[in-house]
Amino acid sequence: MSRLRGLLTHPLGKFLLVATTTIGALGLIAFTIAYIHFARLVEEKLAEGPIEETARLFAAPSRLLTGDEVTAEEIIEELERAGYSQLQDNPIGWYRAQDGMIEIHPGRASYLRGEDARIVIRGGRVAEIRSLPAGEVREVYYLEPQLVTHLSGRNRDKRRLVKFEQLPKHLVDAILAAEDKRFFQHAGFDPIRVLKAAWVNLREERIAQGASTLTMQLAGDLWLDRSERSWKRKLAEAIVTLHLERKLTKQQIFEYYVNNIYLGRLGSFNIRGFGEAARAYFNKDIRDLTLAEAALLAGLPRGPSYYNPFRHPDRAKARRDWVLEQMLENEMISEEEYWRAVQSPLGVVPGSVDAGDAPYFVDLVIQWLRKNLPGHSFDSSGYRVYTTLDMNLQHAAVEAVQVGMRQLDERCRRMGRTPEKGWPPLQVALVALDPRTGAVKALVGGRSYAESQLNRALALRQPGSVFKPFVYAAAINTALEPGAQVFTPISKLIDEPRTFWFDGKPYEPAAYRNQYYGEVTLRFALAKSLNVATVWLAEQVGYDRIVELARKAGLDHNLQPTPAVALGAYDATPLQVAGAYTVFANRGIAAQPYFVNRVVDESGKTVYKTEPKTWRVLDERVASIMVDLMQEVIRSGTGARVRSMGFDLPAAGKTGTSRDGWFAGFTTELLCVVWVGYDDHRDIDMEGAQSALPIWTEFMKRAHQFREYRRARPFELAEGVVVVDVDPVTGRLAAPGCPGQPVREVFIAGTQPLETCPTALAQVSGW
Repeated sequence: MSRLRGLLTHPLGKFLLVATTTIGALGLIAFTIAYIHFARLVEEKLAEGPIEETARLFAAPSRLLTGDEVTAEEIIEELERAGYSQLQDNPIGWYRAQDGMIEIHPGRASYLRGEDARIVIRGGRVAEIRSLPAGEVREVYYLEPQLVTHLSGRNRDKRRLVKFEQLPKHLVDAILAAEDKRFFQHAGFDPIRVLKAAWVNLREERIAQGASTLTMQLAGDLWLDRSERSWKRKLAEAIVTLHLERKLTKQQIFEYYVNNIYLGRLGSFNIRGFGEAARAYFNKDIRDLTLAEAALLAGLPRGPSYYNPFRHPDRAKARRDWVLEQMLENEMISEEEYWRAVQSPLGVVPGSVDAGDAPYFVDLVIQWLRKNLPGHSFDSSGYRVYTTLDMNLQHAAVEAVQVGMRQLDERCRRMGRTPEKGWPPLQVALVALDPRTGAVKALVGGRSYAESQLNRALALRQPGSVFKPFVYAAAINTALEPGAQVFTPISKLIDEPRTFWFDGKPYEPAAYRNQYYGEVTLRFALAKSLNVATVWLAEQVGYDRIVELARKAGLDHNLQPTPAVALGAYDATPLQVAGAYTVFANRGIAAQPYFVNRVVDESGKTVYKTEPKTWRVLDERVASIMVDLMQEVIRSGTGARVRSMGFDLPAAGKTGTSRDGWFAGFTTELLCVVWVGYDDHRDIDMEGAQSALPIWTEFMKRAHQFREYRRARPFELAEGVVVVDVDPVTGRLAAPGCPGQPVREVFIAGTQPLETCPTALAQVSGW
């Protein structure tokens, strides 16, 4: 003690005491200033929410009609996918189900606020719809739109926000086992883990194990620069960690962590949070993850690229099994659960980002928002964007494309067109829309968004024979043009080798497989997609008339009135073709394709609402006859494979073959266009009936299983169109004794034949 007193009275001792006290005081002041600074940052971020709030994009509301085939369970499933629950304080809405009756109560954050209703189901059908509380009978009710995605922020991050209560227990346990098993016990720092990590790193003579807790990781991710490696950053991380532990509950910290952690990259997007990762890797809601799937995701934060299950499945499996082993050691799972999980396959779903998020469609919506609403910020706002997308159809489209492209890849392999021989993969686009309004219901812009973000639905390509219906429509329209040469479905066309002269230059269209039919009817020429007969018809009708009609329908990209226009030589996009085909499907009225129904800002104010744009292009009678002719394509022409593949609902369409393959067709409820080709414009050397048609058929079979599209019915002839039996040999009215078998034919009233065939007349007079 006396020695200590002597040291303190010594000049050197006094200096050391003063210096130590000063340094300590300055350190405390510096720490306090730093704490106040970072605490303020944390408070500001917590006030606005540590996760950047971006606009949310919703699908279209689905429609329920009295008489629809649907079960109560299906309606409940749809409501829950849209965010409804049985809790009455749910902001989206709540429902009550009992004995085939479902009460639906939209909440304050609902698209359908105030539209309370009771749905009664009997015998697997909607028996009754009544408004609440008034009890008025309704014929139709719209269900809450489903969330498609949060629009990406400035860093192209994609999130699907989840609450702690939504996390399955085995996912919480897997994250704890992998990252911070004492998270719910420590105060932000885990001394035991620090000592263990120090020992392991010393033994391995490298950084083999980290000691960061979940709170420290969250602090680094949300408030600090992760690329900086210095003692200043570590001090800042410690301060933020202390403040987070003081301000938030453990559940809140965990919730922020699972919503923010980086879990890989798919396509051009960063996958942020476990909600988005569940959809991106497994195409599942986070609540539906299995134990093995939860363990795989829990293993990703340590190295999302290194353990990417698509590129490195062996590494991913080893990491997943290690997480499961940690869970077993910490008694979070039983040995039986462990062995069952480690023996299961990874189960990741290639292309699930395409199926779950409709990424090509979302990109189109983003482009539209930026172009049409430039004064609004969608990168960091609470906007809600309600689109035209039908999630059921989008899933059907992705599945149909995957099935079709596997078949085409096999065909290419047999043709010797493989990557090993320098051939790129075939690409695809699919657009499906409501033919009455133009609302785009499903869109696929390529075979894999993760591999390529180029949207082929917007790519200009030669449509080939898909354009021919516009030639034939212009021909049928001559019946309504005074003084014009009138063409009907039984008009005779010439299909034989021929040179057409235009502007002093020759044009020699070739027949498919060099097969010519001589004199044919207009109906037969379209059904069999005869090139020479179509150009001959275009010449008779007038190339300028065809171009004028196509432009009015929306095909206005550099069309020129030349012989080549008849065979679809001028470029159009699949989306443009889909819009133009509404002219046929919608009784002569064109509908402009659109993607966005409504945009609502954070206050609930509607800042934009779409009014579908439609305009008449064809007389209803002309459109009606064209639909009948295009049904022939599927009945007996180049599209007959639609029937052999099992799609039996009334449908009309047209194949197309250029360097690419096309098929465009429709029912009364749905119009779809499919394109298949190479990005570098190589010739696929396949007809549209072999390449695009199978994908179209696969999609339409799936689509028409859903209640809104299974209502497809036979096409009705317009008023002013007559049906008569015609002798195909003479082109006159059929009667006993005519040389040919009578055929049914349609005409604009006044253009049908009025005389019977001469043979029949002779037989009658001789009798």
